[in-house]
Amino acid sequence: MRAGPSQEEVRRQNLGALLRYVHVHGATSRAELTTSLGLNRSTIGALTAELTAAGLVSERAPRETGRAGRPSLVVRPESARVYAYACSIEVDALRAARVGLGGVVLDRREVTREPGLAAEEAVPVLAGFVKEMQQVVPKGSVYVGAGVAVCGMMRGSRGAVHVQPPSGWVDGSLGAALASDLDSNRPILVNRAADASALAEHTRGAAAGLDNVVYLHHDVGVDAGIIVGGRRLTGHGGYGGEVGHMVVRPGGRPCGCGSRGCWETEIGEQALLQAAGRPAATGQGAARAVVEAAAYGDVSAQSAVRQVGDWLGFGVANLVNIFNPDVVIFGGPLRDIYLAAATRVRSRLNAMGLPAIRDHVRLRTPQLGEEAALIGAAELAFGQLLADPLDASA
Repeated sequence: MRAGPSQEEVRRQNLGALLRYVHVHGATSRAELTTSLGLNRSTIGALTAELTAAGLVSERAPRETGRAGRPSLVVRPESARVYAYACSIEVDALRAARVGLGGVVLDRREVTREPGLAAEEAVPVLAGFVKEMQQVVPKGSVYVGAGVAVCGMMRGSRGAVHVQPPSGWVDGSLGAALASDLDSNRPILVNRAADASALAEHTRGAAAGLDNVVYLHHDVGVDAGIIVGGRRLTGHGGYGGEVGHMVVRPGGRPCGCGSRGCWETEIGEQALLQAAGRPAATGQGAARAVVEAAAYGDVSAQSAVRQVGDWLGFGVANLVNIFNPDVVIFGGPLRDIYLAAATRVRSRLNAMGLPAIRDHVRLRTPQLGEEAALIGAAELAFGQLLADPLDASA
């Protein structure tokens, strides 16, 4: 029979819990930490002293509180000193940032991703951004690792990626390639943009405080970042969440995966453009123009938005019935479609969703906007630090 956790294990768990709380919530008084973490004041004092000695947090007296008695010290993350690098590889953009503990973006770079830019060409661009940012990192700073959010299908946290055209990606290991370019001995974790975005919105965005989340992401195709019971659901080999290949219309339009009638063939940009009578147009800008035309009264555009919105609600209803989430978040171009067709989406959900499941679910847009994937990539990198602060920061 295995004995319970040792005192050392409990101490490390508590250090991680305290640092995670401050990372997520920002400056927090010792009194609030005592209440929120369920620990006594002397334990909180000892933990904050250790984290302060490690340079991960700082403590200081609050400004005037207007109350009698000695005020509780405030614990703050050392955002300017403790940092991770975050990269986001998207269909039309490459982004990189240096993100401080607490989710503060300290430095940032971005460039348009040219059509056809291959994986081996994108990695040096991101490595170059990181090297530029390294030049201005203050002395004494603590680097904890890097995270990469990538559009399309991905296998495992090491970043073996396979995405079909037109994205231009081929099989390969992004994490290893980036680590080689940076000559880094810190972990570089890679995840799908949908999963990273879901993590970001769950940590500090539209799904904060909610443990069951479906984040719908449209980039190369339509996929989802799914959080169940507060934990990311990735499936065997990391291929979970490819909801765009849920067949909703058997015998429908051909899909790039080889099947027909996949959900993404009914709610993707091309479906919207075809329905609006603009089949020759391509890209997110053209799809956004249809949504804007609908808002200005264009009858064909309005009909297209209603049609795609109806199929969007069809798929959402299925996902809600399966996962029973607290919230569904519409990211990327799906945000514009949802906002333009929210009534249709909710109507389809009400018609198809089980009453006990549909009534509580919230439909939202990302609070972090286009930065969700980048912030989520940073959260991946901070994961090891938050799990074992003293070991990861050594």
